[in-house]
Amino acid sequence: MVLSYNIKDAFSEFVTQRDKILMDKPIRNIVIVGGGTAGWLTCAVLAAEHCAHSDKGIKVSLIESPDVKTIGVGEGTWPTMRSTLRKTGISETDFFKYCDASFKQGAKFAKWVTGADDDAYYHPLVLPQGFNEINLAPFWQPHADKVSFADAVCFQSQLCENGLAPKQITTPEYAHVANYAYHLDAGKFAQFLQQHCTEKLGVRHILDHVTAVNSAENGDIASLSTKQSGEIEGDLFIDCTGFKSLLLGEHYGIGFKSCKDILFNDTALATHVPYESEQSPILSHTLSTAQSAGWIWDIGLPSRRGVGHVYSSAHTTQNAAEVELRNYISNLIGEQKAAQLNVRKIEINPGHREKFWHKNCVAVGLSAGFLEPLEASALVLVELSAAMISEQLPATRGIMDIVSKRFNDKFSYRWDRIIDFLKLHYVLTKRTDTEYWIDNCRPETIPKDLQTLLELWRYQPPWHQDFTHVDEIFPTASYQYVLYGMGFSSIPPPTQRKSLNHALAQQHLKKNHQMTQKLVRGLPTNRDLIESIRQQGLQPAP
Repeated sequence: MVLSYNIKDAFSEFVTQRDKILMDKPIRNIVIVGGGTAGWLTCAVLAAEHCAHSDKGIKVSLIESPDVKTIGVGEGTWPTMRSTLRKTGISETDFFKYCDASFKQGAKFAKWVTGADDDAYYHPLVLPQGFNEINLAPFWQPHADKVSFADAVCFQSQLCENGLAPKQITTPEYAHVANYAYHLDAGKFAQFLQQHCTEKLGVRHILDHVTAVNSAENGDIASLSTKQSGEIEGDLFIDCTGFKSLLLGEHYGIGFKSCKDILFNDTALATHVPYESEQSPILSHTLSTAQSAGWIWDIGLPSRRGVGHVYSSAHTTQNAAEVELRNYISNLIGEQKAAQLNVRKIEINPGHREKFWHKNCVAVGLSAGFLEPLEASALVLVELSAAMISEQLPATRGIMDIVSKRFNDKFSYRWDRIIDFLKLHYVLTKRTDTEYWIDNCRPETIPKDLQTLLELWRYQPPWHQDFTHVDEIFPTASYQYVLYGMGFSSIPPPTQRKSLNHALAQQHLKKNHQMTQKLVRGLPTNRDLIESIRQQGLQPAP
């Protein structure tokens, strides 16, 4: 009995010591599986921040199958991309030259309210004038029949309407006159990032097929077996394998949380549309035009337009959706040319994983989830994921469990807020011409948090204290632009509020009017500035 006890006690001590060694193991080796925009952008952020080129830095490897094609239609970014590119050491001039990039200053929504030809509103990227001082919504409301909310409080909608750029050629890289994001060719962007990562950031690029995922005794991923390169070991594995979700979904079996009961669109038809001439205007905003059972995106790049129809297969057929898409394109380039374009079908399962970081594996990009491309949330989620992984990169395996819980909590919240915000675009429509628009307004399809906010906003306009997180993914200004663009109105308060400073409001409204006139006169067109950047480049960022 004593002998048995000693063996059992020694084994228990061995296991405890082994687990302690594992938990104390430093995180030195990151393996990213999958290329595309998600893989290479995450790679760039981590390699730049953690000095992958140095012997003392973190080792970053990216395994990419030579046969798997990326989706490659994510052509819209948020303004955050400027900071991301700059931190990774990328020249904005080079980015424009190699990625077929253009400026994006927001989105224009056409036919979302009534479906009439003159039904349109803007969601610009510039905050309302004096946004940190005063809420201008109550002062605009009495004049809503004379001027749109966006035009009254912000100059950017008029820049978009006139096809103007957000800066001048003398404005340095990444600096701005008007806040801006980008439109880009996703395929070229991934190649550009790959070259930057491998040539300047010290990333190891492995072109090979992953044949097996090998587990450690504690359930972590110990290594990946590849067809030609043998076993690839790592301390942290990042799943960028797209909809397949090879590591988090297939290996770990982390469930998928669908939101198709809220956001109906589950299919997209995408194509590339040529310009009529080399001097055709380039839209400086995303144009989203509502259809019978979805909407059409129209994104202007220097060499072409990216156009696609995202729709609900429960409310229309593929043939009917393609007819609407080709009719839209016919108005751009003529019926004959529109009929000759090849259209690619992309199936969408709207939703996200139940959690995003499990054990020593975290999913980024499509492997974490995907929603319809309204408001271009896909690439910003990649940016935010990469940024948090980089900033919170655990020093040891033991600390990783703390970081992963915080990561899961934050991104569960972010996905929920994005779903709410996208649904907001549908629930205020006055369209009743198809079941699609009627169904979108049914209370059972509207998230409870959004219903609560809409009830609150009947009596007071959106403002800073309406949300609980400091780093909300959408500012209250975005809710204002969509709400009031869709014709939402609040009930006037029954009592006077001292905080309503009419003099300050009029000062800001007047200043916005003056800024609008000045910038419309002084800024170049979007195409002219892009051509100037390609020919002479922007001044380096200070």
